[in-house]
Amino acid sequence: MGVGHSHSHHGHDHGHSHAPADFGRAFAIGVVLNTGFVVVEAIFGFLSGSMALVADAGHNLSDVLGLLIAWAASVAAKRPPSARFTFGLKSSTILAALANAVLLLLAIGAILFETIHRFIDPVEPQGWTMIWVAGIGIVINTATALLFLRGRKHDINIRGAFLHMAADALVSVGVVIAGAAILLTGAVLIDPIVSLIIVLVIAWGTFGLLKDAVKMSLLAVPDSVNETEVRAFLAGLPGVEQVHHLHIWPMSTTETALTAHLVMPGGHPGDAFLHKAAHELEHHHAIGHVTLQVEISQRTSTGGCA
Repeated sequence: MGVGHSHSHHGHDHGHSHAPADFGRAFAIGVVLNTGFVVVEAIFGFLSGSMALVADAGHNLSDVLGLLIAWAASVAAKRPPSARFTFGLKSSTILAALANAVLLLLAIGAILFETIHRFIDPVEPQGWTMIWVAGIGIVINTATALLFLRGRKHDINIRGAFLHMAADALVSVGVVIAGAAILLTGAVLIDPIVSLIIVLVIAWGTFGLLKDAVKMSLLAVPDSVNETEVRAFLAGLPGVEQVHHLHIWPMSTTETALTAHLVMPGGHPGDAFLHKAAHELEHHHAIGHVTLQVEISQRTSTGGCA
């Protein structure tokens, strides 16, 4: 239970930096292109007996579902606040990132299972089919990755889409190389070996996405924000003797919020002070939603966190 303060004043400010850009057109194009390619790649993979093509098709399917999830979350995040959801549905983007990571883990498991089976019972694939189909994949995945190039630095969902598409392009290059190697050597084990490499590439990218998504889900301070520097900035404001109850958390994959109590025995400095502090936090620490409480007494709440 908290102890009341003799005087308290609140300042709240909403910034507009790092607002999510509209990637609806990019998502639509990416979904259409990759869905068509998944169908083509899976059909020719089974017909040619290439596990590398089937593995890549499975990965591309998970990417299509991932794009749909991220797209839906980006639309939901734009819904206005309501009496039930006072922040709106901004955090749906975080849930989408977590769902994408789980989806990729499931894809890895399925591909790995079939790859192990091909090591035990190898099938000779058709090298030329692998080369032509994977070549198409290089073009489609590279084009899709470029659609998300400009937004990858500010949104984990957009970064995930970009990295997945870029990785897919590299994986398709690997399948082309495998097809050429099989034509030259006749070694059928090259196909499941490349499939295993594909699994490792996907797993590497998935680990980073999963780690970031879990941290955001647990309301960890975003990587773009240095808590120590923010605390030092607030403590260095004129008239501030102490900072406590400092909390920084992601509201979405693109927006960060902060609340803090500033102990100022000299009294409340006025709204201009609060707006200036919020402006500095937005432009120098990428925190767009700031709530500051000014306290005259140095007593802190026994139920709070310093």
